[in-house]
Amino acid sequence: MSNDFRLGGDLPIGRLGFGAMRLSANGFHGPARDPETGRAVLRRAVELGVNHIDTAGFYTSDDGTVRANDLIRQALHPYPEGLVVATKVGPVRTADGGAEATTDPAALRPMVEENLEALGLDRLDLVYFRAGGMGPAPRGESVAARFEALAALREEGLIRHLGLSHVDAGHLAEARAIAPVAAVQNHFHAGNRDDAEVLAACEEAGIAYVPYFPLGGGLSDIREDRIARVADRHGATAQQIALAWLLASSPVTLAIPGTGSPAHLEENVAAGSIDLTAEDIADLT
Repeated sequence: MSNDFRLGGDLPIGRLGFGAMRLSANGFHGPARDPETGRAVLRRAVELGVNHIDTAGFYTSDDGTVRANDLIRQALHPYPEGLVVATKVGPVRTADGGAEATTDPAALRPMVEENLEALGLDRLDLVYFRAGGMGPAPRGESVAARFEALAALREEGLIRHLGLSHVDAGHLAEARAIAPVAAVQNHFHAGNRDDAEVLAACEEAGIAYVPYFPLGGGLSDIREDRIARVADRHGATAQQIALAWLLASSPVTLAIPGTGSPAHLEENVAAGSIDLTAEDIADLT
């Protein structure tokens, strides 16, 4: 299994990266976490060879005092050569800690500019347009006007590569008719394989497929007995096997497990060195 991928055909990226959502709060919303621990986790991730960090301007504690983008800049700027920082735009945080979809294409420019400023960058490596809010993917809803707005910012040089998140196969086809799509970030893990159609389209086109919640937000809904059996064979944890399965499921899958714990970070990164056998894959199917 290769541990490398070329994002958009030209940007080398490790297939096991780091998701920044849990740096500011223990989940999409919640009380602020210790910022110094978050900065330490980021520094250690880079020390361990992680060169892909996934973030968003709306990754923040409920009180707004701890923000993932701020921690990334504080911990890692000036950024080491080869580090790829991906972010998402589209959702707007609501007063109750949730998020609602942006419908106005003009609202995306200030979101991109806010990410550039917070991260201390002149150009963003990868920007996903995330459709919808916190509910199911908005099937049948056009993303064309909003994706065109991001494509224009790419033409200006503010964005290197474009991505989509929380979308279906129709959205992907619609966006690809406007501008190249380098990555798709959807809900997919060992216990939820409903997005196979989008994954197949990405594999055919060489588009990175980057599952969010790669561990299902926990293992309660994943095939626990089967994963435990494979984990015993490898002397690994169930979480490590779930990540190894994602990487083995397709040559275009990238994993971005997130954590605010240095110990969990070490465990997640070690999953990248697990090579599943044909027997393992059969057990996990």
